[in-house]
Amino acid sequence: MSSAPFTYEPVGATRDDLTFCPPGFHPMLVRTRLGEGQEVFQRAAEAVLTWEMHRALGVGIDAGADRAAPGTDVTVTLAGVIKAPCRIIWTAEEHRRAGWAYGTLEGHPECGEEAFVVDRTGDGTVWLTVAAFSKAAKWYARAGGPATRGLQHAYARRCGAVLRRLSGGLPEA
Repeated sequence: MSSAPFTYEPVGATRDDLTFCPPGFHPMLVRTRLGEGQEVFQRAAEAVLTWEMHRALGVGIDAGADRAAPGTDVTVTLAGVIKAPCRIIWTAEEHRRAGWAYGTLEGHPECGEEAFVVDRTGDGTVWLTVAAFSKAAKWYARAGGPATRGLQHAYARRCGAVLRRLSGGLPEA
């Protein structure tokens, strides 16, 4: 774990409200139905908490631990070129909710927070929610403008499709 400061405030805001977005940031909320039941929930939760979902997406993950835990530094590498350093802020491993959020560190192309949460509703339906608030931090993210946000949404939708497959949930849509 490094002592590098986060590049934004308010750190940890997604813990209690996945829809929170501070002024000057862009919100993102993508929710994907994965399937039904406790087994789908358990497999999905484990895949999120152990980086399996991210690795299955084809992104590089260099994490200071085998499992998401508060304070763990993680560098996500996109396309083998773009390095995105971040730190896990919070995790949840509850009966019907599991996941984590990271906050960006210096060098990340964006500035903000992103959460990956699996939950099982009262009727047994299992969902992945990818929620974030962010704004560009690097010149190329700023230059991308709305296209950058479009890529973030596409990435979040792809997380859902990959996790649906990994958890044995619904067939691909």
